[in-house]
Amino acid sequence: MYNNTKMQNPSEMLTNLRNSFNSGKTRSLQFREKQLNNIIKLIDENTNLILDALHDDLNKSKQESMVCEIEILKNDALHMIHNLSQWTKPKSVEKDLVNIMDKVQILPEPYGVVLIIGAWNYPLTLAISPLIGAIAAGNCAILKPSELSPATAKIIAELLPKYLDTNCYKVFLGGPAETQELLEHRFDYIFYTGSTRVGAIVAKSAAKHLTPTTLELGGKSPCFLDTTVDIDIAAARIFWGKALNSGQTCIAPDYMLCTQEVEKKFIEAFKKAQTKQFGQDMKDSPDYCRIINNNHFNRILGLLEGQEIVHGGNHDASQRYIEPTICVNVDPNSALMKEEIFGPILPIIRVDNAAEAINFINAREKPLALYVFSNDKSIVNLFEKQTSSGGVCVNDTIMHFACDALPFGGVGNSGIGAYHGKFSFDTFSHQKAILEKPLDKFGEMLQSVRYAPYNDGKIRTLSLLTRKRQLPIPREYFSQILLVLFGVFVSYLYFTMMQKDC
Repeated sequence: MYNNTKMQNPSEMLTNLRNSFNSGKTRSLQFREKQLNNIIKLIDENTNLILDALHDDLNKSKQESMVCEIEILKNDALHMIHNLSQWTKPKSVEKDLVNIMDKVQILPEPYGVVLIIGAWNYPLTLAISPLIGAIAAGNCAILKPSELSPATAKIIAELLPKYLDTNCYKVFLGGPAETQELLEHRFDYIFYTGSTRVGAIVAKSAAKHLTPTTLELGGKSPCFLDTTVDIDIAAARIFWGKALNSGQTCIAPDYMLCTQEVEKKFIEAFKKAQTKQFGQDMKDSPDYCRIINNNHFNRILGLLEGQEIVHGGNHDASQRYIEPTICVNVDPNSALMKEEIFGPILPIIRVDNAAEAINFINAREKPLALYVFSNDKSIVNLFEKQTSSGGVCVNDTIMHFACDALPFGGVGNSGIGAYHGKFSFDTFSHQKAILEKPLDKFGEMLQSVRYAPYNDGKIRTLSLLTRKRQLPIPREYFSQILLVLFGVFVSYLYFTMMQKDC
């Protein structure tokens, strides 16, 4: 499939896209809405083809594909369509006295031509969801699906040109070499989802052109569990988060932090959750995904070398199957604890209390997600206030990703920027500051205080006009009150001048 990618010419693609963007076509709300509706149409008319591709790549079940890939995209596009007219309007902002007669606004505008590099673990969602944001914001785009999920990449390459304007949106196929070729060119924005290692390469390439980026990366997302929760319920939710997509989720719980007492109860509850959700032999379940390829399969098994396995560990190379596996007495300096696992292995690190768990987390890179299972609000508050992570989810796993009212993104080593819902629109929009000042003699008389020659009187006047004050009135009424006071001041000047003329 990738043999034909050499026929793709990034320079020609970019020239075509820039010409389309400069024509103003993508700035039309009607055009954007049509493209977003066409994405919904694409999904509706090709659901079975998409399901087959996801199954071929990752052995995804229909339910995982529908919930995590298909429905989430349709809702994303619908959300954009319903809110686009409001989001694209200029936003008026509060004004100080010095700007009381000016129009002061923020206008969201598209960056231009953007590059979106998708990931293989959710190969449809992590490619099309950023594209939806780019379209909604009015950009043109090149979409680069992951070569590690070839069936889904092929579907995207075949279907997208049939539904979207090919002069504004293009698909570029290929592997690392083709991706690097793309990155040599200048884009107006780059959105990358994937590993921290490759994220650093993308950032370095973007820096050559001072291109802004969003980097959706990953990391080791910790999960703390204490004695105040129902262990069976907590274990069911943690197991689901770890087993989803066979652990190949950037926000999967990467490792557990708990006391020895909780550890024993949790392991038994984890086993029960596995049997209840996938039956006695998980390998026979049609609902459990497989590892993406042999390289990742061998990498994950390599992490188990020398580890004390208390549950799971079964695997089958012919199917790239690895059973959810729990390891205990894990050395914090082992490979298992140094890199993101991105597979169905759950190490348990024993701690004596929440404070020790927090210290353990803070001694490492900032994670993309942090999970806290506790009914003690004071413990939850400690984790929320004393740790830093892309997001925090309390008494559940993964589900904060599904709430599009929340920004999804990392911090530090786990990423830069965020998206989902309106945050996707904002990510792909430059917030342009606009100030319009009236050009009249009276206004100029008031503004002339800033001109040379300078003196102490002008300094005092400017200080008065620009000073921030704590007012004993609601801030939202500040501009209206200033306007009234200014009207009184102007009226006073007018009547004073009229009396002098008389």
